[in-house]
Amino acid sequence: MNKLILLLLLTTSVGLQAQNQKIDKYINAIESKVIDWRRGFHENPELSNREFKTAEKIAKHLKSLGLEVQTGVAHTGVVGILKGDKPGPVVALRADIDALPVTERTPVPFASKVKSEYNGIETGVMHACGHDTHIAILMGTAEVLSKIKKDIKGTVKFIFQPAEEGTPPGENGGAKMMVEEGVLKNPDVDAIFGLHISAGMNVNHISYKPAGIMAASQRFVVKVKGKQTHGSRPWGGIDPIVISAQIINGLQTIISRDTELTKEAAVITVGLIRGGVRSNIIPEEVEMIGTIRTLDYDMQKKLNDEMKRRVPAIAKAFGGDATIEIDSGYPITYNDVDLTAQMLPSLQKAAGKENVHLINAITGAEDFSYFQKEVPGLYFFLGGKPVDVKPEDAASHHTPDFFIDESGLKLGVQTFVNLTLDYMDSHAK
Repeated sequence: MNKLILLLLLTTSVGLQAQNQKIDKYINAIESKVIDWRRGFHENPELSNREFKTAEKIAKHLKSLGLEVQTGVAHTGVVGILKGDKPGPVVALRADIDALPVTERTPVPFASKVKSEYNGIETGVMHACGHDTHIAILMGTAEVLSKIKKDIKGTVKFIFQPAEEGTPPGENGGAKMMVEEGVLKNPDVDAIFGLHISAGMNVNHISYKPAGIMAASQRFVVKVKGKQTHGSRPWGGIDPIVISAQIINGLQTIISRDTELTKEAAVITVGLIRGGVRSNIIPEEVEMIGTIRTLDYDMQKKLNDEMKRRVPAIAKAFGGDATIEIDSGYPITYNDVDLTAQMLPSLQKAAGKENVHLINAITGAEDFSYFQKEVPGLYFFLGGKPVDVKPEDAASHHTPDFFIDESGLKLGVQTFVNLTLDYMDSHAK
């Protein structure tokens, strides 16, 4: 009996080793295609809810693999479904597909020259956050997994999501709309995985964090009303620009004096202020638009309540009026604690244990969080910074000089494949 058990264990081990070697061969073979896809998307970026050609290319590839393909999900999203030959759970993998209104300045031969209009302003369009790499990695993952369909214990949903960077004014879209349209249903998803390339972390490294890894993000609009007057006679009116300056200072003291920052980080930023038409006219009204970033929902409520109290009070103290509107925004990107612990070995197997790092939460935001509110999810970062570039010299995301070392894309495919197969192995019926 012991000999029989030993024989079975040896046979299983040899079988797994052969399967892993086969998968590694597929991943190595597809690397150049993944890089070519990335360059094609990079050279031809499209803004949020306008990813028409991007979606066409994705759908064409998924159909060529024999997958069931859904298009037009949340306007321009694409979903591919791969049903393995063996029963098991449903795993979703997600990539965002939209670009940004940024004019590219990198010297690469495939740099974007695309022009468009955003909020009435002519602008360049660039994959300045790495979504082009996300698309290519997920397309490569789909191809690798489709080659081992007979060994897959369950179903894989490949979710190519539009409008992660936010929808145009007056439009719906993104992960929230995909969830509302049932992207996590039929078949019902058991777990979802997502990644984001990082221009500040060394290539071929991975970082992660259980629980809250990225902040909730809310947009707020403040309108300050005063009384218009000649610039030479400020006493003849009520200056909404001066009031706005006091409001900005008041908002910052909410963070510096009224927020328990040892608990979690929080940020209030005014990113736009506009009012007036010329130097010698004090205007009647000023508008300010900004963002709130929080990693704790109780802190978020406290900040929201205090902003709603303080903004009109400051304006009233100076003789003016002010209103504030705060939208619900993106939720906290929350990694399921049990799922993260379970899948950590998969991350370490892909990148090497020494190259996988536990990090603190960051105040960036992600609408991947909408998927995580519905099903357990794990979101992690994939290094894309060339090793010879210092972190302080690496161009930030959302800037014209944003740059990614493409040699790390293969690790993205490897990690998605590991997460999918390992999760299925541990949850197969």
